[in-house]
Amino acid sequence: MHSMTNIAVLAGGAPSFIPKVYDYYVGVDRGALRLLEEDYPLHLAIGDFDSVSQTELETIKTKAQFFVQALAEKDDTDTELALKEVFSRYPKAQVTVYGAFGGRIDHFLSNVFLPSLPDLTAYMQQIRLCDAYNNIRYCPAGTHTIVPTENEGSLAFLVEGDGILNIRGAKYELTEDNYFIQKVYTSNEFINQPVTLTLDKGYVIVIESRDWR
Repeated sequence: MHSMTNIAVLAGGAPSFIPKVYDYYVGVDRGALRLLEEDYPLHLAIGDFDSVSQTELETIKTKAQFFVQALAEKDDTDTELALKEVFSRYPKAQVTVYGAFGGRIDHFLSNVFLPSLPDLTAYMQQIRLCDAYNNIRYCPAGTHTIVPTENEGSLAFLVEGDGILNIRGAKYELTEDNYFIQKVYTSNEFINQPVTLTLDKGYVIVIESRDWR
């Protein structure tokens, strides 16, 4: 497997279409069963599997290339555990997480703030969360140029920490001339050019969202 492996991780949130373009597929808890039901490969199944029946669990064990079962009482969510396992195996991988939204709101929020975990902070630029309407990616402190993804729509920025964010090249710029503090800077847009972000500390969550049709 090449060093820049593209990995799809299916978490247990709302169902999500996954393109068959990835090198490696990871099912998290019930997500492992969904991959099998929809005829995807299951290279790695991981989780505490408290949301599947014993029969379903046996099916997952039989069909997964690698199977990792965690204790139900653990510090990490199943998705956090899966990403730690993925990066321990493939530290250069680009990882797209599907099924990270919907379902329990505590799991949804823990997914949004995955880079706050010390074991995942160094990999934040290799992590993307998406569904048909939303795309989340991460930029650590520094200067970054971002371009639209396939989910281009409304553009928002959420600063984690007390860093100062600078936005240039978007429809609404945020600079020292008009700076104001906001937890989430919403309803911005790309305007046919890349957007440049500068953050002095912490990290910024970049969110692209399209309205439901």
